[in-house]
Amino acid sequence: MNDVIYMPVKCICGEDAVLNNASFMAKLGKRCLILTGGSGAQKSGALNDAETALKNEGIEYSVFDKIGENPLISSCHKAGEAAREAGADFILGIGGGSVLDAAKAVAIYASNSELSPTDIYKREYKNPPLPVALIGTTAGTGSEVTAVAVLTNDETGVKKSIKGDDCYAKIAFCDPKYTRSLPYASTVSTALDAFAHAVEGFFTTKCNGTLKLWAEKCIPMIYSCLKTLAKTKEVPDELRDNLYYGSIYAGLVINTCGTAFPHPLGYVLTENYGVPHGMACAAFFAPYIDRCAEFASGKTAEFVAMTDEIQAVKEVVASLTDLKGVSIGEENAKKYALRWQSAIPGNFAASPGGLTQEEAAEILAKF
Repeated sequence: MNDVIYMPVKCICGEDAVLNNASFMAKLGKRCLILTGGSGAQKSGALNDAETALKNEGIEYSVFDKIGENPLISSCHKAGEAAREAGADFILGIGGGSVLDAAKAVAIYASNSELSPTDIYKREYKNPPLPVALIGTTAGTGSEVTAVAVLTNDETGVKKSIKGDDCYAKIAFCDPKYTRSLPYASTVSTALDAFAHAVEGFFTTKCNGTLKLWAEKCIPMIYSCLKTLAKTKEVPDELRDNLYYGSIYAGLVINTCGTAFPHPLGYVLTENYGVPHGMACAAFFAPYIDRCAEFASGKTAEFVAMTDEIQAVKEVVASLTDLKGVSIGEENAKKYALRWQSAIPGNFAASPGGLTQEEAAEILAKF
């Protein structure tokens, strides 16, 4: 298996990365649309730093702050219109994974006025997207370094990703201090998401060579944080720093390796029961790791050496996963699994032993 790594994002990491490196944004243009969601960008201090940096470089900007969790394609489309009206040369996304993913879509809409909201899934357009810069405020998705954006169709409520070289940011400012205002519950959910990325990517057949080194670095780092969160319910700054950089390393892994079946199954919990994405993925950790133990015993042994015995890891993940209000059953499970009737997701094939539509329904039915 060849060791293939492609990650063109310029990552600037460390304290005050935004303020000390604003000149990189000046290379992207003279006008900017800042994309945020809710109050997180402001509470974290990231928005203030970004505005200061842009002003120092003489870059004009406007703010679009209507991006919610599981970003709607309609919201991204409206933001694209706002970018055109402002004459933006580039998009600056500030927030968690939802905003960072949305920024990639907004950049496409902004430079292609003929696109309807749903056209983005066709992946065909005339003009290249606007350049994108990103500032992450959560430690979860690793969207800073991936070529993926997960968007929600307003009409169907279904989450679906777009992927391609056009979805890479030009610059990512990676400063973990912006995660320090994140509430405990959100910190836990995003940490579970990062762990899912690291573990699911590690068990794919693509995870070899340098990619495996990244996985071996972030899995014990994130797991140690999860154990602390489960035991103490406290989030010291050092833990937040480890979680943030762990999520970036995990992002590097999934950028090439992708994810496994917990992610598409997790979409069912988010879309129908409002379970936050990270916890929705973690809900399927137990059946996933059991399947890994059955079909990838060698890597499972390596995973145990990095963390704990399988049962202990299951208990840590389960203790942090809140599934109150989730009751699926056999009938609903079969209905939800119909989304995979015509096309089996690549995430299923990437899972050790593979996964069929029927097996997915069986796993869902246990909730």
